[in-house]
Amino acid sequence: MYADISKPPAPLPSINLKVLRPGLSLLYPLSRRGHGPGLIILSATTEDPATFYEGVPSSLVKWADEGYAVVQIEAAAFEGNDSGVVLKEAIDALKQCEKCDLNDKVGLVSYEPNLWNIAAPGIDQTPEIVASVLYADEESAKSLTSSEKPVLKHIAGKDFKPSSQSHYPYKESSSYAFATPGHPHFHYTTESVSHTRNLQFLKPKLNGPFFDLEAIWDEHTWYEFSDRSVQHTMSTMVQEPYVNHVPTLTGGIGRSSLTKFYRDNFIFNNSLDTTLDLISRTIGIDRVIDEFIYKFTHDREIDWLLPGIPPTFQRAEIPFTAVVNIRGDRLYHEHISWDQGTALRQLGLMPEYLPFPYAVPGQTGGPGAKYEYQVPVIGIETADKMRDRNSVPSNGMFSYKVRQVQDGPESLRKEDDVKQEADIVGVAA
Repeated sequence: MYADISKPPAPLPSINLKVLRPGLSLLYPLSRRGHGPGLIILSATTEDPATFYEGVPSSLVKWADEGYAVVQIEAAAFEGNDSGVVLKEAIDALKQCEKCDLNDKVGLVSYEPNLWNIAAPGIDQTPEIVASVLYADEESAKSLTSSEKPVLKHIAGKDFKPSSQSHYPYKESSSYAFATPGHPHFHYTTESVSHTRNLQFLKPKLNGPFFDLEAIWDEHTWYEFSDRSVQHTMSTMVQEPYVNHVPTLTGGIGRSSLTKFYRDNFIFNNSLDTTLDLISRTIGIDRVIDEFIYKFTHDREIDWLLPGIPPTFQRAEIPFTAVVNIRGDRLYHEHISWDQGTALRQLGLMPEYLPFPYAVPGQTGGPGAKYEYQVPVIGIETADKMRDRNSVPSNGMFSYKVRQVQDGPESLRKEDDVKQEADIVGVAA
């Protein structure tokens, strides 16, 4: 079903930028499929359009990762030329590109409102361009040239009020350059949201490219947990991917760091009896979101999950959520979250009560009174209720209260026990 891990995986495609003339360049699709629809982007002038900025790909590389054959047009291409002529030049380059599935349907994305105003008259004269996306801010939005074709607009500015469902406001951004990697106003998460909206808008109009995202994610996890191949796991990912395990901040950013993490801390460091029970799966235009239960025996130090904790040899079942972004037909990133509290409770490492170091409203225990709160953490019941909503009654924690701790012989005995245990550990060490 999947590749033979005894043989090396196919290498990632090289980023070979073809400069057609000043201000006009072409990049082939960087997907595993290797061919796809045509796309034109209008972008600010850069020294290297096909570069990375602290691991973030340029707009040109990003769209090639998505599986498009991409022509980038910069301001120099329009100098002394009619916009319709320049756009036809871009279309002709796509028609001559053996990796482009043209089908007379091309999209356009403008990251510069001034370039949009130059190109807009030519867009309506170019039948192959069937839909456009543009970025602007409140000020430049007032003077945008209109187009007769479908247009998706991303407008930065706190006071912008959208007048259409195809207008998206970005109130936390002051500049349209929030979507331009390497620019001082670039904002990673805001650009990511806008990019997903672009895909949702453009893909149906350009006939794709469409990929089986579920199969891509399943392939990735097969290499991780079944075949346990670092090389083949990484072969399912883009040039500069990342993984973030939210509770422990483990993972890796970039190919080199992530490869090291998979090799040294993850793929060969999971318990042999590890299984994943899928509870739900949501498929979006560019991501898979899974709810699952991670089941394992804590028979070794699993440092990505429980860093610094020696094996307890306890069995645990932990609810997880994975948000997996897929760019084209390769994984871009994984955001993985889980209930660390229940992990510790199931391993016997989370007490039922802990000291409450603040004043307690309404309590009159007197000066020096000490209190403990009942820790709002549950054991395996969290996994049970994820599987079966009726397995555990809801709202049981509403009865949790603080309790006053009495200073006396019992507490002194506990302190002596702790001291003796510390002395024993010190002698053993």
